[in-house]
Amino acid sequence: MKIQSSLRQKITFGYYGYYAMAALIIGLSLFTFMELRLIEGKIHSGTRITEFFDVTLEIRRFEKNYFLYRQLADYWENVGYIEKAQSLLDKHGNDFESLTSHKNITNLRSNLVNYRLLLEQYSQHALLSPPQLEQLEARIRNIGRAITIEGEHIANSERLMLQKSLDRARTFFFGYLALIALVMIAIGMTLSKMVVRPLRHMETCINGLTGGRLEKLKIDSNEHEIISITHAFNHMIEELEKRQQCITRSEKLASMGTLLSGVAHELNNPISNISSSCQILQEELGHADIVFQKEMLEQIDNQTDRARIIVRSLLDFARDREFKHSDIALDKLVAETIRFSKGMIPPNVTLTSDIPENLMITADCQRLQQALLNLLQNCLDALGGKGKIHIMAEKRFITANDKNDITFHGRCEAHIEVVDLEIRDNGTGIADDVLPRIFDPFFTTKDVGQGSGLGLSIVHDIIEQHHGCIAVSSASGGGATFTIRLPVQISTLQPN
Repeated sequence: MKIQSSLRQKITFGYYGYYAMAALIIGLSLFTFMELRLIEGKIHSGTRITEFFDVTLEIRRFEKNYFLYRQLADYWENVGYIEKAQSLLDKHGNDFESLTSHKNITNLRSNLVNYRLLLEQYSQHALLSPPQLEQLEARIRNIGRAITIEGEHIANSERLMLQKSLDRARTFFFGYLALIALVMIAIGMTLSKMVVRPLRHMETCINGLTGGRLEKLKIDSNEHEIISITHAFNHMIEELEKRQQCITRSEKLASMGTLLSGVAHELNNPISNISSSCQILQEELGHADIVFQKEMLEQIDNQTDRARIIVRSLLDFARDREFKHSDIALDKLVAETIRFSKGMIPPNVTLTSDIPENLMITADCQRLQQALLNLLQNCLDALGGKGKIHIMAEKRFITANDKNDITFHGRCEAHIEVVDLEIRDNGTGIADDVLPRIFDPFFTTKDVGQGSGLGLSIVHDIIEQHHGCIAVSSASGGGATFTIRLPVQISTLQPN
């Protein structure tokens, strides 16, 4: 059995991840602080190394002056710098030995001592012969040059070591930053996959619910909190679908109520004919010839079939059944719908149609008739008891390059033959801010209690079941046009 993980555990993991990231940042800060302290110490050490090298240069400068002018002041300046160099070596020997070998430091100390002794001998130049002075000068210069070279070598080593320390600190710093960035990205992606994405998908589905799309959640997640929310949400969707079906059925029954007067009028004609034929037969019984009696009986039979067809059409409209499409003559379907609608059309409203004969489509007669009735009811509400309604249709072939001035809602497909069915009125029209929402479930501009807001939503669903689409436009001077686009053949398609 798979154990469902907890969303709380994932969030806790995120907390620990960010704690680890904070620890890395603190570690980086501590390392940077210690590295800066180390570099600071090396800079101080470098100051002493540089000072030693400068002292060696001064020693050579006063050596040169003393050899040229043989002034006692230059001699004592030189002696002072020699003592300063020896003092720097004695006080900061560890700093010097970190940059060169102990042997070189020992030789440097020995050279300073020998350099001073030879310089003292040279100070007794009055007692020495010229060849002895030249020989002594050469020895002093050689030792002085060795001291300067070693000082320069130590100074260069110090600068190189400092540069390496800076490079190492820089590399480590940026490497540490890259590590922190990778940890942050890994934590973010993990939390996004485990927590944020399911919640974002849930938010999208809930937003879709506000737009009228009753879509169940399908979230691939094993967090029991998200699973519980998903089950609760899907249960709510099921309940909403049941409620919507009940309201749709109520809308259908309300439409039937408006049809009854039209049906009663339609039934009155065949019943009247049947009644008249029966009265004639009763009066002529035993007197009329057999041909006349047969003619009367045929009229009774024809009118009975007519009444049966009317009643069957009403029953088909009222019956709840699965989607079932068949070949339908659109002109006959529209004519029958208009005939049934006579009872709800006011005297001052003119309803006309212009449907080409033998224009066949594949559709569910009952559902398409319900969509037309809903649209007619919407047009009648917009007319307010006075105006015109015109229904027309044309067959056309849709390509991918077809451009429309209006926006279709539904499942319009390209490269197929379609029928565009228009229902147009010259009523008050539809406001621009209402047009985008007109097919949303429960959206209505009527007063409370005067409409459920499902009429046009039901029309939209019925058209989608036929793999079609619907659009609405409204002229600036008033009036609205509903355009239903249906594929001529849907035999190879499956309804929604």
